Amino acid sequence: MLFPTATFAIFFLLVLPLSWLTMPWPHRWRPFIVLASYVFYSWWDWRFVFLLAGCTLWNQVLAVRIWRSKVQSQRKALLVLALAGNIGLLGYFKYYDFFVSSSDNMAEIVGLDLPLSLKSIVLPVGVSFFTFMAISYVVDAYRGEFEPTTLEKFAVYLSFFPHLVAGPIVRPSELIPQIETPRDPRRVDTSRAFYLIATGLFKKVVIANYLASSIVDQVFAAPGQHSSLEILIAVYAYAVQIYADFSGYTDIAIGIALLLGFQFPQNFDSPYAAVSVQDFWRRWHMTLSRWLRDYVYIPLGGNRGTSLATYRNLMLTMLIGGLWHGAAWTFVVWGGLHGGALAWERWRRERRSPADATRRTTGRHVWAARIVTFHFVCFAWIFFRSDSFGAAWDMIESLFTNWGAPSPLVTTGVLLAIAVGIGSQYLPARIPRLLMARFSRLPVLGQATVLALALMVTSVLGPEGVAPFIYFQF
Repeated sequence: MLFPTATFAIFFLLVLPLSWLTMPWPHRWRPFIVLASYVFYSWWDWRFVFLLAGCTLWNQVLAVRIWRSKVQSQRKALLVLALAGNIGLLGYFKYYDFFVSSSDNMAEIVGLDLPLSLKSIVLPVGVSFFTFMAISYVVDAYRGEFEPTTLEKFAVYLSFFPHLVAGPIVRPSELIPQIETPRDPRRVDTSRAFYLIATGLFKKVVIANYLASSIVDQVFAAPGQHSSLEILIAVYAYAVQIYADFSGYTDIAIGIALLLGFQFPQNFDSPYAAVSVQDFWRRWHMTLSRWLRDYVYIPLGGNRGTSLATYRNLMLTMLIGGLWHGAAWTFVVWGGLHGGALAWERWRRERRSPADATRRTTGRHVWAARIVTFHFVCFAWIFFRSDSFGAAWDMIESLFTNWGAPSPLVTTGVLLAIAVGIGSQYLPARIPRLLMARFSRLPVLGQATVLALALMVTSVLGPEGVAPFIYFQF
């Protein structure tokens, strides 16, 4: 079930009042919201509801046993078992065909014939997100940072429909305490919720879909048939498309959760205004960045060892992050590019003099750093978006070899959408707060009018139909 559809609107108009009506009685509300979340998930394929339920039961049983066990060796064995189940689930559905095809290719090089066959396994929507949340739950229990809750509450945490299929990745300590007690409808920040939903819809339905259909899909499908200018603008357009698509989804998710009385963590913070790759990852998909830091980078050793060990840990973390995004070597290369850039930036910082560090805070250096960072990120997006290495190299080669050719896809609308997508990230933070404050002071009729106008503009400017969200495939 997609957010910007009439089906979801009907679903939410039923769930919202029933959620608040049952909220004073948690033992009624929790089964209701789990059922609603399972209906939401089953709309795509009802069979995978059993997968979600099995994942819930598996992690709850093992997390409770880990917490209660007093024998360290037993706790560690249970943790390994829990992780093996989650990684095995993710590995089978997401990576089986990838590893089989990669193994076949390697065996072919050395003259071997492996008896392996592809299965064309259907990837369950959101499996990467809810398995990462489940891993957080059992690891936090193992570390003694969070006591496992009841099965009923954990089922709400893992299946809660606003974050279920594409995040944000919410930690147990961020959501489960909110599930413990009924929410107060008088404390719901409706102005922020409606602002996030309206802007999220505009980013997804208008900006992302327009750029995808107008230039991105055509150029990436056949880069050799397009001019260098179209290639360059398509790369910029994809950078805006993926930002508008994913941040738009999470804005809607956060807004919907707010209307239900729940706070989700922020997931994006003007990533294309970043002054370094490290800064980019503090702003882009922030819940995933923190997850990789706390559950991969720090367990690998973080920056506690030698400089070389730190560079290795950065690279391994980003390679895993790349592979998490998709079962293809292009995603691994994308992660490797970011890992290499993070290691290089750290190496530079370790050798930077105090005077040099001071100079880099001036306006000229800050803007130079933003431009370099943005273009590095855009270059890496080529591998992320391309279907193969061949397609990625065609994009890069065509970027330099076909200047002066006609560029009919570079239209005023495309350039305007790119400018809006990037320029909006440089708006002062006080502007959205001011708009939300003014909206909240409007009478109910005025608020309804503003929302109706926003939805009408989005509907008129948006293309016919709604494309799936990019991050659904991850």
